[in-house]
Amino acid sequence: MLLANLPVTKDVYRHFLETNLSATVQSPLQADGTRVIDWTFPKDMNVEKFINDFLMVIFFFAVGLEIKRELVSGELSSPKKAMLPVIAAAGGMATPALLFILFNHGTSASSGWGIPTATDIAFAVGIMSILGNKVPISLKIFLTALAIADDLGAILVVALFYGGNVNLPLLCVALLLLVFLVLLNQLGENRMIFYLVPAVIMWFIFYYSGVHSTMSGVVMAMTIPMKPRYSPAYLTRRTKEYKQRLLMYRTEEEFPNENQRHCLRRMSFINMNAMGMSSRLEHALYPYVNYLIMPIFALANAGVEIPDLSYFNIFQYSPEIGSVGMGVFFGLVLGKPIGITLASFIAIKCRIGVMPSLASWKMLFAVACLGGIGFTMSIFVDTLSFGDCTEYAEHLRSCGKIAVLLGSLTSGILGSVLIRLFSAKTKQTD
Repeated sequence: MLLANLPVTKDVYRHFLETNLSATVQSPLQADGTRVIDWTFPKDMNVEKFINDFLMVIFFFAVGLEIKRELVSGELSSPKKAMLPVIAAAGGMATPALLFILFNHGTSASSGWGIPTATDIAFAVGIMSILGNKVPISLKIFLTALAIADDLGAILVVALFYGGNVNLPLLCVALLLLVFLVLLNQLGENRMIFYLVPAVIMWFIFYYSGVHSTMSGVVMAMTIPMKPRYSPAYLTRRTKEYKQRLLMYRTEEEFPNENQRHCLRRMSFINMNAMGMSSRLEHALYPYVNYLIMPIFALANAGVEIPDLSYFNIFQYSPEIGSVGMGVFFGLVLGKPIGITLASFIAIKCRIGVMPSLASWKMLFAVACLGGIGFTMSIFVDTLSFGDCTEYAEHLRSCGKIAVLLGSLTSGILGSVLIRLFSAKTKQTD
């Protein structure tokens, strides 16, 4: 925000984000002023679009790997485990959307209803980790599973409601490529190159298809094999063999010598492939996604230009353009905890879900407040919103981003304070 508003940096910041990254191939001009070849690729690509349409694909790919892991072997792997967090996530998405529509129905801002529906798993779980044993472990697991289900819901919202004009022939090509990758997975193909090359092709197809290109990351994540190349028995046997060889090849001259280096390389390869490709990629991408891509995304998208202080008046309402600020702020601060708690209450009373162990309704509500932290996904949805409102689009997006920042900050503080308060009361009662 400072870069976007300081007189010394604001022009440089904006010009940098608008820097063209497309490659253009042109043939010489003909007599009639036309060119036989005039090809630009990728279309309309600048630094900002590269961050939002390419780097964020890697973010969504990592999120997709995490969702797949939870669906296959984690907290969403069985109906009994998944029911409560999934229902709670649905309530935590529907209520903020309804609150937003309540403030903005019939106005230019109405298409931004998806902004307050997402929970930022990194910040929410991070704050719970800082609070330590004040939160029962069962509620930490509940919020993590809820945030993952929420991510899946947010991905569906982006795919279904925030794309462009859909190119059906290209989507059919993408579907054929997806079927091919699923078949590869079923046949047991574990070489990464057979998945990464199609991933690049899939990105280009989605980029030109009208479905937001970041969805290609989620689609590709679902095709990555989870089954390891080598079984535990094979790992144990071969590791034992190579350890014996290391001793056999031992010399007094150097370690490792050529034969030992070969043994160590083979042991490293076998150990690496004793984990599924999905686990390896998730582990490898974690630092880049969290410490590089997310900060770059925030740097490029949180730069709201504020011509006057009225932009911070997020409770301002206009009959023509509504109030994105009120819709987003109250959606995150009130809609999220109310929706999560109410949906959980209904699920538990109807015996569809089970109350997390050692948890009270007060503590569940306090943890649900942390669900109102919607930083990354909310800002991402904000950048996609209001495309049909060209006159006010930039103003609405700016107000939405400020409301996301203020709403997320308020939710984080409110949740932390309530958790500390209810935790202290529980100790006094004990």
